[in-house]
Amino acid sequence: MFVNDSCGEIRFMKQFFVQMIDNSMSSQWWKEIIEHFVKAGDTFEIRCWREEAAEIGEASLYGTVVADGYEVSVKGSVTEELLGKLLAEAPADKSIYNKMTKYFTIHVRNDLCDIWSEHYGTEMVIDIISDADIEFFEQVMGQYPGSFSIGESKNG
Repeated sequence: MFVNDSCGEIRFMKQFFVQMIDNSMSSQWWKEIIEHFVKAGDTFEIRCWREEAAEIGEASLYGTVVADGYEVSVKGSVTEELLGKLLAEAPADKSIYNKMTKYFTIHVRNDLCDIWSEHYGTEMVIDIISDADIEFFEQVMGQYPGSFSIGESKNG
């Protein structure tokens, strides 16, 4: 779980800011991170642009839909089926982005991390709690030198 400091604020051990800079990347790195950190039963929020009707329709199979300005939010619990779809999908629409996922934003928070997959998975902010999970993340991302801009912060 996230560590509470003496003021009751939630803290993380390390925060990473990831920006994909190699637009030819496959989604393998993204899938490895999601598979490790996201589990069935975790709460999620998926955000889509209003015009992304097919994506909203698919996400709504797993949660409750709420319109929010120019976006639509779907909130629910990760199921094995949803996780399987996230790990198997290969978005066909790559005209604007080399999408890692069909969803503009996926947010999951659990006892391992607080993960924000943004801009169709081309950006990620992840707060990680344990040394072992930090090591896993660094090992995965270390396989792709020069493909990402990665910043980090300790004990945010």
